[in-house]
Amino acid sequence: MPRIAPLLEAEAQDKVATTYGRIKEMLGGTPIPEPFLYYGRVESFVQDFYMNFKKFVFAENGKLDVKLRTVIALAVSGHYGCELWIDYFAERFKAQGGSDAHVVEVLAIASTNAMYNSFFKFRDLSGSDVFSGMPVGLRAHTFMGTSFDEKTVELINIAISNLNACKPCTSGHVSKARDLGASDEELLEAVQCASTMASGCAFLKAIGAA
Repeated sequence: MPRIAPLLEAEAQDKVATTYGRIKEMLGGTPIPEPFLYYGRVESFVQDFYMNFKKFVFAENGKLDVKLRTVIALAVSGHYGCELWIDYFAERFKAQGGSDAHVVEVLAIASTNAMYNSFFKFRDLSGSDVFSGMPVGLRAHTFMGTSFDEKTVELINIAISNLNACKPCTSGHVSKARDLGASDEELLEAVQCASTMASGCAFLKAIGAA
């Protein structure tokens, strides 16, 4: 049970009502996604999130295409277990040509990366060279066993590794993504998209609405 109720369109006033209108305009008049109605309880937050969402998640311009932004947003939503946004981006991805199988693959890539983040962050934080000399021993065939190309997988890995504050993983995936042809602008946009969704998911988790 959420700690607060969503602020419905009919109840919104002043700047929140204006922001709701802009969200609907951005979405082509379709209903406002439920998460925004929770964000509407804090005027400044719904304004910030909408602007970031429009620029870094929903944008049709930039170095990353819309479908790839959707994939990254879905991966982050899955990482946080944010069901409202998982459902939204799963449907959006399928409308862009993805399938249920693709949706599950995105979530599997993000989950596998989180496993590696946990391991390598431990090695980095332990302050001991002993663990650095030991084999990883964890299976991660998922990275090469999905229908996604390597560059997409690496962009997902960068997004999740950064959110998990795994320095060696983030550094390694950035290096590999560059080797695969990703530009610094693409890497930055991937992180901006992921950071935006991290804030939205964190809010929903905090109020018990995720």
